[in-house]
Amino acid sequence: MAPVLKVDPIPMVKATKGGTATVVVKASLPSGYHANTNKPTEAYLIPMTLKWADGPLAMDSVEYPKGALEKYAFSDKPLSVVTGQFSITTKFKVTGSGGAGPAAQNGTLRYQACDNKACYPPKNIPVSFTVNVE
Repeated sequence: MAPVLKVDPIPMVKATKGGTATVVVKASLPSGYHANTNKPTEAYLIPMTLKWADGPLAMDSVEYPKGALEKYAFSDKPLSVVTGQFSITTKFKVTGSGGAGPAAQNGTLRYQACDNKACYPPKNIPVSFTVNVE
């Protein structure tokens, strides 16, 4: 059975129309597992991606964890992976559309987890938070 990446709840974000907001997604994998970074070193490996749906905020940029190069028996060269706890930071622009007040911002974190012997099919984890636009 494939390991499940755990995503911590994201605190409510306060934002001002026309401004910017930064959101940090804190995630962790169980001991003994790793996930590919957003720039895997092998073409057959699936990159980690965080995508946000349209909402009160518009994604400006995403900063993924750097990861580490680790060697595994199933690969000829070191792989770019994250282990344990890590964070993904998204910078948003506050759109002018929509009214003031609280609203949901939803996204999806896609990752491929592996252990020392094999990689598992990719999974999608829903990610969401409430943003209060003033």
